[in-house]
Amino acid sequence: MRTHRRKTPCRTMAVAVVAAAAVAIPTAAMAGGHTPPLEPAASTSAPEASGADARVLKLVNRERRRAGCPPLKMNSGLRKAAQAHSAEMASRRSMTHTGSDGSAPDDRISRAGYDWHAYGENIARGYATPKSVVAGWMKSPGHRRNILNCAFREIGVGHARPGNYWTQDFGAASR
Repeated sequence: MRTHRRKTPCRTMAVAVVAAAAVAIPTAAMAGGHTPPLEPAASTSAPEASGADARVLKLVNRERRRAGCPPLKMNSGLRKAAQAHSAEMASRRSMTHTGSDGSAPDDRISRAGYDWHAYGENIARGYATPKSVVAGWMKSPGHRRNILNCAFREIGVGHARPGNYWTQDFGAASR
C-alpha cells in the first residue's frame, strides 16, 4: 500500500508505506520492481466498469459507505494505470509497487493521463475473486486506510493472470 499527497505544485510528496500479510490468506503486501510507459488516457470520464473491476468497485464502495465516505467513481486513467501494472506484475510473476522501468505509482498514474493531487495504490496477488481480494485488503491496516480514505474520489482497478495480480489505484484529481 502506498499513499501520497502533493505538498506543492512540484513532485514533492510525503510518503507513507505499509506492508502487511494476513494470516491464512495469500500475501497482500508490496515490494519493489518496474513498469512500461503508458500512453495518455484519451478521456478521464468514468468508464463503465464490468466484470471483476465492477465487483471490486461495488465491494469497496460498500466498505466506504459503512465508514461514512463518499463512493468512488471509476476513472479511465486510473483504470489504465492499474490494469497495465497488474499485467506487468503477472508477466514478471513479481508483486511490486515499482515498475520494470523504475516507475513509481505516481509516474504510471500521470502517464495514463490522471492529474492527481493525492493518490494511493494497493496491490495483491493470489486472490481468486474480487470478494477475497477486498477482504484481504480490509484485513491489512495500510490497505484498509487507502480504501477508507474519504479524500479519494476515483479509482482504477486492474486484474491479471496468471497468479491473480490485483492493483487498485486511488485518486483525488487536481482540479
